[in-house]
Amino acid sequence: MRREYFALACVGASLLAILLFVSMRQPVSAESGVAAETVLNETVAEQTEYRGEMFEVEVLVGGRPVPQYWARGRRYIEALKGTEYELRIRNPLGVRVAVALAVDGMNTIDARRSAAWDASKWVIEPYQTITIRGWQMSSARARRFYFTTEKDSYGAKLGQTANLGIISAVFFRERQPITVVPQPRTYEDGRDSREETSESSKSAPSAGTSSGAARQKRGDVYPQPNDESAATGIGRNVRNDVRWINMDLDSRPAGEINIRYEYRDALVRLGIMPRPYPSYPDPVERRERSTGFEDRRYSPEP
Repeated sequence: MRREYFALACVGASLLAILLFVSMRQPVSAESGVAAETVLNETVAEQTEYRGEMFEVEVLVGGRPVPQYWARGRRYIEALKGTEYELRIRNPLGVRVAVALAVDGMNTIDARRSAAWDASKWVIEPYQTITIRGWQMSSARARRFYFTTEKDSYGAKLGQTANLGIISAVFFRERQPITVVPQPRTYEDGRDSREETSESSKSAPSAGTSSGAARQKRGDVYPQPNDESAATGIGRNVRNDVRWINMDLDSRPAGEINIRYEYRDALVRLGIMPRPYPSYPDPVERRERSTGFEDRRYSPEP
């Protein structure tokens, strides 16, 4: 079964970004009204090309990238409490890509938690870069990301505190399918297969609706947030216009990037950042240079 995609485009400061919403429906050929089958022909070279980590995700504070530290097999950055930040994402490929972007485990478009394939996505044009400044609240408005405590985080307000402190991006490339339209079969009673296909496409459920209902029934229990660890808040309103588009994606991810963020003290405890050096002169070093005697005849007055 193919998936049909709908996307949103976001325009701001000469940047074009697109959001993608997934609907689990069987597509119908406009020409014949029957289900269309897609065939993707990829060479081994193409398959290898998209496995590497080519994409870039940077956290910007004041328009400048925050240094990234590699440790424990992942990326880390230092969170600066109370500071707004943005996410700059680059597509190095010659095709459009859609990126499922989550902060604190929640989609930046609709704040839902789902698999990357089922998530709403931002779409990036070939060789282009987009900047995501906050949580998308409507077709024309977003609210800024900023570093804060777990208790003040957007996740805490929504009761989603199980995955605080991480930024995740999963990329899917657009594919150019070859569409094969099968001939309709005619049954003895005069019906043809197009009628069945049409009916099945109308009754297919939406992936977003079913997964949302399942989450509500589970009644998940999340950890109690604290005032010491870093998380992302929902800040001031900014203009962010979007629109929907249609798109067909390769179901295999083309790349994935995860960035963990913590306050400096936590990064020091994790061994990501070095412990601060003591102020100069170091009292211990001074005491190490002490000697026992000098050439003096009597005790001096204090």
